[in-house]
Amino acid sequence: MKGNKSHHLFSKIFYFYYDGFRSMTVGKKLWAIIVIKLAIFFLVMRIFFFPDFLKTHFKNDKERSNYVFEQLINQE
Repeated sequence: MKGNKSHHLFSKIFYFYYDGFRSMTVGKKLWAIIVIKLAIFFLVMRIFFFPDFLKTHFKNDKERSNYVFEQLINQE
């Protein structure tokens, strides 16, 4: 019985937000702009601040896995 009650609560919450977003006019454009800006932001962060260290320092998967294994085992 308890699962059914919580399922009903989640469906009420879902439909509350679903109806709210469906009836938006200007809000949809604003949310689209926010999502695009976040995607660009995380793409730029990934490119400039999180380079692929393993791919640039090791030639193959065996060397990469050995390096990761050594780092995990020999932590100080």
